[in-house]
Amino acid sequence: MIHYRERKAFFKMKIYVFLFLFGWSALTSLYAQQTDETAYTKTLTDRSQKIVNSLNINDTVIYKRVTDILVNQYKSLGVIHDSSDTEDVKNLKLYNLHCEFIGKLASELTPEQIDRVKDGMTYGVVKVTYDSYCNMIPTLKPEEKRQLMAWLVEAREHAMDAASSEKKHEWFGKYKGRFNNYLSQRGYDIGKERKNWEEQLKSGKK
Repeated sequence: MIHYRERKAFFKMKIYVFLFLFGWSALTSLYAQQTDETAYTKTLTDRSQKIVNSLNINDTVIYKRVTDILVNQYKSLGVIHDSSDTEDVKNLKLYNLHCEFIGKLASELTPEQIDRVKDGMTYGVVKVTYDSYCNMIPTLKPEEKRQLMAWLVEAREHAMDAASSEKKHEWFGKYKGRFNNYLSQRGYDIGKERKNWEEQLKSGKK
C-alpha cells in the first residue's frame, strides 16, 4: 500500500511536471508568436521602405516617420480585414483609417509624393493602365483621357485599402469595365481596338 506521504509526493510531482510542461508550451507559443510578429513587421517594413525610397527624402527623421506611417497603415488594414465585423462596419473603419492615413502623409509629404505613395501601394497600375489605353486607342480625345485618369485615380483610392494584391486589381478591373462601357457608348469598338493593338504588338510595330 502506498503511504499517504508517498501519494502526496507523487501527486505533487505530477503537478510540477504539468506546470513545467504547460509553462514550456506557453513560452514556446509566445516565442513563436513573437517570431511571427517580427517577421511580419520586417516584411511590411521592407515593403514600406521600397515605396519611401522612391520619394527622394533626404531627411532621415522624416524618412523614418513616413516609413512608420506606412507600416502602421498596413498593420491596421490587416486588423480590419481579419476582423469578424460586418461588411458595413469594415467599410466605415476603412474609410476612417484612409482619411487618417492621408492626413498623416500630408503632414510629412508634398501632394506629388503622396501620389507616389498611393502608386507604390497599388503597383503603379494607374500609369500602366492609362498608357495602355492611350497606346491601344491613339484616337482618344482629351476629354476621354481625362475621364480615364479620373476613374483610375478613384479606383486607386479604393485599391489602397484592399486586403490583397488580387483585391487591388479587382478594383481597377471594375473601373476599367466602366471606362470600356463609356467608350462603347461613344462609338468605339473596344474588342476591335484591342485586337488591332495586340496584332501590332506581335508584329513589333508598338
